[in-house]
Amino acid sequence: MTSPPPASSLPASSLSASSLPASSLSASSLPASVLGLAPVIPVVVLDDAADAVPLARALVSGGLPAIEVTLRTTAALDAVRAIAGEVPEAVVGAGTVITPEQVRESVEAGARFLVSPGWTDLLLDAMRASGVPYLPGVSTASEVVTLLERGVREMKFFPAQAAGGAPYLRSLAGPLPQARFCPTGGIGAADAPEYLALPNVGCVGGTWMIPGDAVGAGDWGRIEALAREAAALG
Repeated sequence: MTSPPPASSLPASSLSASSLPASSLSASSLPASVLGLAPVIPVVVLDDAADAVPLARALVSGGLPAIEVTLRTTAALDAVRAIAGEVPEAVVGAGTVITPEQVRESVEAGARFLVSPGWTDLLLDAMRASGVPYLPGVSTASEVVTLLERGVREMKFFPAQAAGGAPYLRSLAGPLPQARFCPTGGIGAADAPEYLALPNVGCVGGTWMIPGDAVGAGDWGRIEALAREAAALG
């Protein structure tokens, strides 16, 4: 997870401090790197924010404290806000962040890290100026090199399975050992160990420990058990 640099090192096109929301997050409450919190980051899609707190508690109890809530539904920001306010043991982040406005909204809601499926200069500047760690998404060697030029060392590899999987990341480790990844996209319990064995992978993102039928039934015990199995992969 890339931590934000000092304001003096930001490009001139970055968002100004006055354009960012006032946040209750202190520097001491932010992770230096989310890649080391757990071997798996659950990637959460919620249609009902009322499920956010019990789901987060189940995941944390199972050993997965870093939780990425994707901005794919209208309930997402409320879910981030609820987890940030009621589950202090969780490190909640916002995923599928694709605009500067979503960066601002996510931090305002209490997100302690940001994840994007890809990046542009505008989005990267906004994430860098946000004050929280972030993982910009990449899927090619050229994108990795470009981010390394900008001082970014930790990235999301997406869509992992479709973009070449573990063999692709293994091939990047030789020429680009500075880069570390959280591969996400199509990864299941059977695939995760191969990724986690790579020297340039800090963790993986996945949804397999959050089955839709378990969320729908409020079966938090089942989710906690699946989270415990995922946490044991590291």
